[in-house]
Amino acid sequence: MFVAINGGGEVGSFLARTLHGKGHTVTVIDMRSEIMRKLAEELSPDILLVEGDGCDVRALEDAGVHRADVFASVTPRDEDNLVSCQLARLSFGVKRVVARVTSPRNEGAFHALGIEAISSTTVIGQLIEEQLTVGDIIRHYTLQKGQLGIVELEILAGADATDGRTVAELGLPDDIVLVSLTRGDQLLIPRGRTALQAGDRVMAVTLAGREAVLARLLRGKGIPAGRRGRERVGA
Repeated sequence: MFVAINGGGEVGSFLARTLHGKGHTVTVIDMRSEIMRKLAEELSPDILLVEGDGCDVRALEDAGVHRADVFASVTPRDEDNLVSCQLARLSFGVKRVVARVTSPRNEGAFHALGIEAISSTTVIGQLIEEQLTVGDIIRHYTLQKGQLGIVELEILAGADATDGRTVAELGLPDDIVLVSLTRGDQLLIPRGRTALQAGDRVMAVTLAGREAVLARLLRGKGIPAGRRGRERVGA
């Protein structure tokens, strides 16, 4: 995965080091010469460093943002993060943009524009990484300083025996709670006897880092083998 990071301060350098260490291709953009010199000394030479303004189309071009799977703007200035993320989406077609938000009152504006706005550095790293392992999970918000997350997941057709199983049969751990289930135009509150169907969109609250567990359970991998032979329909 190719991740372009705007902002080479503490947050940006942390993300660059972490993601590169996990085998991802990373580039960092920053307009401060002293930061660029520091990053050149501290980071792997495999990480591309681009000196320029992340709100400038030319700097984004030099960084190869058009090839990025994820664009993350993590400067301490919310307005710069908003502009650079919008450029990445609209001018370069990056499908996934993530922004650091310093002021909680600005989060609504970011979300309204389709930008994932996160205030916790650790959660930003997890959010980018989860795209590889969870894929179809959408994180909506982070709560309690990144300890909790509200996520949404669609049950795919052909999921591993999950279609037709009840919530009770999933054996959900205590740190995962199903909040709602959308089926077509219908909004349901999932109960133990509620059966799941392909195409359902499930909203859940989980502890940070447990989203992949939820994905496995909703794909049937957490169901005891002895129960896989039974079919249930309806809600």
